[in-house]
Amino acid sequence: MYSQSTIKGVVTDAEKGTVIPFVEVYNKTIEKLVSTNENGVYEFTGLGAGSYELIFFSYEYNTVQRSVSVSSDEVLTLDLALSPLSVELTEVVLSQKRKELFALKRLKDIEETAIYAGKKNEVVLVGEQMGNLAVNSPRQLYSQVVGLNIYEGDDGGLQLNIGGRGLDPNRSANFNTRQNGYDISADVLGYPESYYTPPAEALNEIQIIRGAASLQYGTQFGGLVNFKLKEPVADKKIEWVSRQTLGSNSLFTSFNSLSGTVGKFSYYTYFNYKEGDGYQDNSEFNARNFFANLNYQFSEQTSLSLDYTYFNYLAHQAGGLTDVMFLEDPSQSNRERNWFAVDWNLLALKLKHQFSEQTMFTLNLFGLDASRESVGFRTNRVSQPDEPGTVRDLISGDFVNWGAELRMLHKYTLKDKENALLLGAKYYQSDNTAIQGPGSSGNGPDFEFYTEEFPNYPNQSDYKFPNLNLAFFGENIFRLSDKFTLTPGFRFEFIDTKAEGFYKNINLDNAGNVIQNETVYEDENLERSFVLFGLGVSYKPLNSMELYGNFSQNYRSVTFNDIRIANPSFKVDPDISDEKGFTADLGARGQLGGKVSYDANVFGLMYNDRIGEVLVAEDNRVVRSRGNIGKAFMYGLEGFIDWNIYKTFFNGDLQYKWSVFVNSAFTNSEYIESDIPGVEGNKVEFVPNVNLKTGTSFGYKNFLASVQYTYLSDQYTDASNAPIDVNDNVRGIEGQIPAYHVMDLALSYSFSRFRIETGINNLTDNNYFTRRATGYPGPGIIPSAPRTYYATLQFKF
Repeated sequence: MYSQSTIKGVVTDAEKGTVIPFVEVYNKTIEKLVSTNENGVYEFTGLGAGSYELIFFSYEYNTVQRSVSVSSDEVLTLDLALSPLSVELTEVVLSQKRKELFALKRLKDIEETAIYAGKKNEVVLVGEQMGNLAVNSPRQLYSQVVGLNIYEGDDGGLQLNIGGRGLDPNRSANFNTRQNGYDISADVLGYPESYYTPPAEALNEIQIIRGAASLQYGTQFGGLVNFKLKEPVADKKIEWVSRQTLGSNSLFTSFNSLSGTVGKFSYYTYFNYKEGDGYQDNSEFNARNFFANLNYQFSEQTSLSLDYTYFNYLAHQAGGLTDVMFLEDPSQSNRERNWFAVDWNLLALKLKHQFSEQTMFTLNLFGLDASRESVGFRTNRVSQPDEPGTVRDLISGDFVNWGAELRMLHKYTLKDKENALLLGAKYYQSDNTAIQGPGSSGNGPDFEFYTEEFPNYPNQSDYKFPNLNLAFFGENIFRLSDKFTLTPGFRFEFIDTKAEGFYKNINLDNAGNVIQNETVYEDENLERSFVLFGLGVSYKPLNSMELYGNFSQNYRSVTFNDIRIANPSFKVDPDISDEKGFTADLGARGQLGGKVSYDANVFGLMYNDRIGEVLVAEDNRVVRSRGNIGKAFMYGLEGFIDWNIYKTFFNGDLQYKWSVFVNSAFTNSEYIESDIPGVEGNKVEFVPNVNLKTGTSFGYKNFLASVQYTYLSDQYTDASNAPIDVNDNVRGIEGQIPAYHVMDLALSYSFSRFRIETGINNLTDNNYFTRRATGYPGPGIIPSAPRTYYATLQFKF
């Protein structure tokens, strides 16, 4: 049984004697954070007898740490007077205070109803990242996340394409992508691609949890990416933030947010508009994004929140290039009639209730009503011109799904140590459609089907994909000592995927006459259930150091995009099946004297029945085939270090800052088994041996600056390890992605209620690419942006 000891008190201003509301009080011993109320009062209840470390944090005051001890059933009063900072709150001071707060709040062993003990986790503090936030510049935004491989071919930051450790970056499909803890992808099972990415200007944190975290959030090999949007300001009824950005290629973005708290009600809402011409011909875009978060605090124990997200964009797509075209002029395009449109509606309701200091309950209800549509000329002969007035290929997908995730976390004592048990369940149901057929012969973004006008169009299909998923999961933190924890976990999955519809086999002779017209009806139903296991280990020999390790089984279901979308750039093996494997990490992380932060680890990822693409000979021609390639193994060393140089050598004036970071991943890979000739022993695609990001940031008072350098060695794009052919002027689909390096510069200056941000991306104006697309937005090479400029003006009221 727990005793019911309490630590409470009032926090005041040491000079004025007035109470200070909204002071963060962190109990480091039990990893719990509370805030003082409007009367300056804080309280920790339900404590066991023992010693506790308390840290009092506020931006305007010096941080104070106190050690206290309580006996059984004691109520201890600890009042504290904080001294105001002796320096002006400039951007440099605020930046250093934010990092100080983050050091306290960094993902703890237990967060609400989630367990992170022993897991590989990284948190991007978006407010601390310098770069072009208006277009979600991923190279800058994720610069301190190790091992990420990023597709850079989206000028407006409309979609996020990240992978890592050999996982395909396409629309981040190998991660479970969430916003404020709920799913945001098209279909977690059948089509886990993320067409929606929240604007960086609205984000507080990006949490990336790998390894055993898959047991809590799904079965994915990549783990979790969770976008945590900004929370309502607690000390104002209304706060308005407006950010206007202009940039190269007619870029214009406008971001406006309102936030506040009135009694028990709080809110955060924004509207974001983007438009631009793109850096290639035929690549203009416009987008609108609206978000509203409404919260009501019924009591200290119970709260309810509602999120609504609307995202809509239309993009002209330049298409891909051959190697010859790319070398001639990366900005060219021979596709004038390719268009892409997305319409996304997300709704989420979250109930939180704390039954006691030991037991917390959360329930997330979420739903999606969305669509994606693409129309264009998609031949795999990239150099072939698109003739006006001819039929275009149209793919239309509707995604309607909903789900509920329930979690309960209970803390209990075992041999005088606090342990924690997490149990959860998730129900997920989707009813999606995918239709492919003839589009209009016009030039504009017409997403209507023209089946009567083009009845003999060969790529025609119409499918429904009703999917059902029921999962149960659990983890338990066993504290074997004050320093050592063991966290086993499990996940049970029941998956029922269906495909109901038809596709047409229409073959024409050279004169365009129909020689075959067959309609094939399908009604497939695949049920499977399985259990995944994982284990996390954490050892903290020092308060500033942790050794961690984890192992987790993984699983990826075959998606309907793998099976029933006709693509002229590749064919699909009809026997394609689900992927299975595991992920393991072993590492160390911590701080050295408050001056150096580090995280280094070795990892291994085993991929059975890995789905990929390989070149095969068929009917006297070479065909790119998509299917289960074989067993692949990826392994490597990842490391991150952030060194506060100014604090190390000039520990004095808080108005200065200077730090350096190095983020590196050295990865090797191999297909260790394959039934496909010529694959065994090959390198795995999307695995650069060297992935390096390094940079420095410095500042004085309200001026901040950063310089970043990125380097990736060459990587293969298919399991055949096809080499690059600089003389290819037909396809551009096969071949390596050559090594590339990029440099970025960012500057900012704040004054009064204003902030100016500016910078240059790809400072040296390198020509490079990160992707050879086999479908949209290609096929072919998708060039990355040349040197671009941007300038942002922010106003806060």
